[in-house]
Amino acid sequence: MTTISHSRNGLDLPDAHGLFHVLDSAAATDPDRIALVRKTETEWQDISILEFTEQVNSAARALLAQGVRFGDRVAILGRNCYEWVLADYAVLSIGAVTVPVYPTASGHQIRHVLTDSGAAWAFAETPEDRERLEAAGAEGVWLLAEVDRWKVTGREEELRERRRKVTADDLATIVYTSGTTGLPKGCMLTHRNMYASSANTVEQTGWLFRRADEDPSAGQAATLLALPLSHVFGRTLMLSCLCGGTRTALVPGVPELLAELPVLRPTFLALVPYALEKIRKRSRALVDPVAEETAIALGLAEARGEAVDPALAMTYQALDQDVYERLRESFGGRFRYVIAGGASLDETTAAFYAGVGVTILNCYGLTEAATAVTVNAPDTNRMGTVGRPIPGTTVGIAEDGEVLVRGANVSPGYWPKGRRRTGALAARGERPWLHTGDLGRLDDDGHLIITGRAKEILVTSGGKNVSPTPLEDRVRLHPLVSNCMVIGEGRSYVTALVTVDGAALAKWTADREPAPDGAGWAEHPALLAEIETAVADANSLVSRAESIRRFRVVEGDFTVEAGLLTPSMKLRRAAIEKAFADDVDALYRAVHQS
Repeated sequence: MTTISHSRNGLDLPDAHGLFHVLDSAAATDPDRIALVRKTETEWQDISILEFTEQVNSAARALLAQGVRFGDRVAILGRNCYEWVLADYAVLSIGAVTVPVYPTASGHQIRHVLTDSGAAWAFAETPEDRERLEAAGAEGVWLLAEVDRWKVTGREEELRERRRKVTADDLATIVYTSGTTGLPKGCMLTHRNMYASSANTVEQTGWLFRRADEDPSAGQAATLLALPLSHVFGRTLMLSCLCGGTRTALVPGVPELLAELPVLRPTFLALVPYALEKIRKRSRALVDPVAEETAIALGLAEARGEAVDPALAMTYQALDQDVYERLRESFGGRFRYVIAGGASLDETTAAFYAGVGVTILNCYGLTEAATAVTVNAPDTNRMGTVGRPIPGTTVGIAEDGEVLVRGANVSPGYWPKGRRRTGALAARGERPWLHTGDLGRLDDDGHLIITGRAKEILVTSGGKNVSPTPLEDRVRLHPLVSNCMVIGEGRSYVTALVTVDGAALAKWTADREPAPDGAGWAEHPALLAEIETAVADANSLVSRAESIRRFRVVEGDFTVEAGLLTPSMKLRRAAIEKAFADDVDALYRAVHQS
């Protein structure tokens, strides 16, 4: 096994402390520092770390008054908002356990999470959410909007006594993994796990969470967090922001993020690749095809260490003062870095952002490692990799190419505690190796390169191994494409299902006649020709045996609500293939061939 360990020991949470120690320490050191920015009906309101800590204390006393005991599981169902974070830290600070529930979860999924975790208490964003939680079996449900208004006097000694009981190895949260098959499993994460991931992400990235830029005299770093807090990536980044001193505003999704960028002017963002691809497509309103291709060409040349052609440099310089500057201003004017994780990112997307002045810092992690395993840093960023291991984490590559992880960030197992550890978690040595199921390799400088997902490798009937992700990523770059899923397991050749972006299609169809035979747009020859160019572009990445031989444009889109995407926007392959079974069958008869 090839192994690399970060050269520095990682930061660790003192044994006798829980995560509330992060708030206490920050409030004592710099009480006036702005920690969060809260959306009111009329404006954004700054909240200092001291004010936030005091509100957490107040909410914690209220939870004690309600009868929440040490170790009780408390669910939170809602979109990103200030009150979500407040409720989370109030729960953690009294030794209870937060159980996030995705806002898009079905009634069946909510019942599974509550029943499996044993969560009797819950927070809800809306009255409708409260009804869903109560219908699923929650006994005590509070609205998130009420949390900061809870005023409970006394109970100071009870609160101090409860906090003294919380240790680093106590359970902090149970996160139900949004697996692509079957019912989700509850991954247990301790206070130590969460801190190791978050604090060492801050250490790895240098000044990024602490200052607006690399200048030691620069002002406070700022971000908008659109990653859902119900996903461990969002929770870890929120804790990283508290550890690093970042001014953090929370928004429920990418549309709200785009609307608030010029107002809140972040210095960095954290996004999944799907969101980056969507933002790139929307940017075409400001960036024409020539400017886009110029940015990509420059970004690729710089990433590969190649000399930039003088003609390209001149074109870029002219565009930078006009086109790219307008795009940067639409981002707020200070936004220079994006931490990207959760899935693979096509190289041309990373190159586009680099060309317009925004550096993508790819990272790698998973729920069972409290998110962070490797992270690219501003001063050591390498395009095409997911960075080096964070401090205190060891990455190994098994003989079969599987990525293994060991560190204080690795989960103790799946809930409940008595369940035998199987699957991803296998004990070896002093700390358990986490078997990720991902395939990868290490470059000479210790950067990790993810080459595929072991469970997602397709094996055709001819025995050819095909990694679907690079093909899907490239097809999705076409402006008309919303999503793509490659098929080929046990089949004689590789095919794909493609969905179309509704807004892009509306613009595209505005000046075109409907199909002459009255068929829908999904079968329009001109649309199929457009999609064929995307498929041909993807096929240029692979051999003939691995290429997409046929495709089909399907009606609708793959969505979380339909159960076809996970909340982190990954494809639920089995569900998609089942939902579009007739289309899949047609692909292996006589349909459109590329």
